[in-house]
Amino acid sequence: MIFPAIDLQEGKSVRLFQGDFKKKTLVNENPLEQAKKINQSGIRQLHLVDLDGAKIGKPQNLDAIKEIRTHFEGVIELGGGIRNFKQLERYFELGLDRLIIGSAALKNPAFVRSALAQYGPEKIVIGVDGANGRVAINGWLEQSETTMTDLIAEMQIAGARHFVVTDVARDGAMQGANTELLTDLKNTFPTCNIIASGGIRDINDIKALTESGISDIIVGKALYEGRLTLEEIAEVEKNVG
Repeated sequence: MIFPAIDLQEGKSVRLFQGDFKKKTLVNENPLEQAKKINQSGIRQLHLVDLDGAKIGKPQNLDAIKEIRTHFEGVIELGGGIRNFKQLERYFELGLDRLIIGSAALKNPAFVRSALAQYGPEKIVIGVDGANGRVAINGWLEQSETTMTDLIAEMQIAGARHFVVTDVARDGAMQGANTELLTDLKNTFPTCNIIASGGIRDINDIKALTESGISDIIVGKALYEGRLTLEEIAEVEKNVG
């Protein structure tokens, strides 16, 4: 599946450059209208990020998320600042389909193991963000010494199957996805679903990733710059289906 991304900050849709909160571009004052346009194109999956939540460590855009869930027909996954069961329960009560746990996978693996045991690997997705093969946390504001490979291995043992992998250096840079990293991880963990995020420029990047065995892809900036269209995504989805 190809997931158009909507990144939320203060109730608006924005894009950051390489995760830098100081390098922000407004995409849409009304993310609900943005989500509706995605739906109207025939796309039935959406990737949401609560940027404020990722930075602060607790949900900050609940009103916008609730509105989008109410009106969007299809699968919605969400990440950003999910650190405890109360937050998980609140989001699932809103009707979200999958929740992405990032920083907590590194800082509180016991919580993630419990979440996977309770909700299962189709509901709990692990976010693995970083640069140079090492994991970044807290809205990408901190770089850890843990490698992506080690984190995925630990979470796989805990029962995780889906991993959103973002090369922070590629995110918003329009340099193409880090195909080498993604395919290496896919080959290292063949039973896991490695989801590509960051750097996708156009439909050719999507085709290259799918040909290399990466079937789930998140796209953001390319859409808003017009290098990739919702119609192109819908056509790819139709052909895969």
